[in-house]
Amino acid sequence: MRNRRLLWLFVVLGLIVLAGGAAAYYLWVTPGTPVEPGVFDGERAYADVIVQVEMGPRVPGSAGHDALIEWASASLETAGWEIEVQESVFHGTPIRNLIARRGELDPGAEWILLGAHFDTRPLADRDPEPANRALPVPGANDGASGVSVLLEIARVLPEPEENVWIVLFDAEDGGDIDGGEWIVGSQAFVEALPGMAGGRLPDAVIVVDMIGDAELNIHVELNSSPELVAEIWGTAQAQGHGDVFIPAPKFSMLDDHTPFIRLGIPTALLIDFDYPYWHTVEDTPDKVSAVSLAAVGETLLAWLER
Repeated sequence: MRNRRLLWLFVVLGLIVLAGGAAAYYLWVTPGTPVEPGVFDGERAYADVIVQVEMGPRVPGSAGHDALIEWASASLETAGWEIEVQESVFHGTPIRNLIARRGELDPGAEWILLGAHFDTRPLADRDPEPANRALPVPGANDGASGVSVLLEIARVLPEPEENVWIVLFDAEDGGDIDGGEWIVGSQAFVEALPGMAGGRLPDAVIVVDMIGDAELNIHVELNSSPELVAEIWGTAQAQGHGDVFIPAPKFSMLDDHTPFIRLGIPTALLIDFDYPYWHTVEDTPDKVSAVSLAAVGETLLAWLER
């Protein structure tokens, strides 16, 4: 109880100083218990979901979008990661991808990339109430959950034997709105990827999206690498999360993993697409669970430390 009270104290303090600008969010980077290497804290990840939703919509060009980049950059730098904001225009859309690395890319070590999109959908066009469809999506699960899991992994990941990059992709969720395109940020990243490491490509890519649902069910995504899926789902089973990682295939998704698949990189998408609040105004933090975030975070940590 005491930790929960401390968490909400941080949230309230953040709201009080919100008028001071995006720097106010830095108060919320690591609320609650101290960081313990190798131990994923689902409550701390859930606190990050609340932080992001309180920023408002993270639609490209919005104040919330700018605040997210500043806040996530500060959090990653505090955890010892080197930050780069990739700014470009892809298919007419300005994008800002946030790239986090640990040191130089070791040519003798495996290169793993973890990704999630941080933007939110401009319109709640699937909301059952017509009056809500002109409103932006809060994005607690669709956007914030994946970002929160990756930020917590960044805090607690021990020094790995492989190279690890964390990439927060921009402009994933604006498709089919005023001619907008899906997965713009990840496409721009992949276009520039061959020049980032002397022509080398990652050995594996894992993208997380909508993985905070309180009733979490992650089925195998049909376009994902079978070998990578077997490793991750096997790790989940060993971690006691076999009830969440369901081995039955279910969905074929266009998501931020798609551009990597086109390059032939072994890729896996972790997503629960059975989320009833997808692209509605009800995609709020009360639909997200710290237990679900921990199930995904613990699995990925154990897989990275394999």
